[in-house]
Amino acid sequence: MLVVSASLCFCGYGAIRLVGKASGHYGPGIAWQAAHLAGLAALALFVPVVLGLGRGLPRGPVRTGVLSVPLMGSAAAIIQFGIDIVFAVLAPDATRMTTLYRDFSAIPGVSAVVYTVGPQLFYAGLVLLVVLLVRVGRLPWWSAVVLVVSVLLSIVSLDLLPITSLGILGALLPAGRLSDEHTGPRTRIPDAELDPVPLEQHPGHA
Repeated sequence: MLVVSASLCFCGYGAIRLVGKASGHYGPGIAWQAAHLAGLAALALFVPVVLGLGRGLPRGPVRTGVLSVPLMGSAAAIIQFGIDIVFAVLAPDATRMTTLYRDFSAIPGVSAVVYTVGPQLFYAGLVLLVVLLVRVGRLPWWSAVVLVVSVLLSIVSLDLLPITSLGILGALLPAGRLSDEHTGPRTRIPDAELDPVPLEQHPGHA
């Protein structure tokens, strides 16, 4: 399931980040790049996850509006992670990377869109989507509770991201049945029912 892959990649980002910080050097380097590549993969995988969750809501402008929030947040976060990766390649050390960030953030609108507001829309939109799915009976009530607590943990400290990712996984895992209900069971039709008339009796058969 995509939700499992996305959550595990997110967990990998948080775990690698912790290992890098524990080593005393988390900046331009292998740990930084590995963590951000895992985070980038998680964000990309969450796009189809969000779209899949949206199928549990009735079609209409409300669903479109709700889905646009986490998708915009994902886009902003993907840009942020991409910039982090590029700056880590360009900067020989943490000091130079800080300078690159400062110059980039000085561009009007960049700080809000890429750092302070934009990425947070992913969490806010995901919570809103899950709450609506609970309301229409497509997810259990505790999914919303687990998700909200998990998101709050990431706000308390980014060091709690591994726990946050596992909480997101637990909250969204029941959504797997949305796909099953959407497609429905497939029943094989016996050959006799497909063609009850002998072949030689079909009109035009030579």
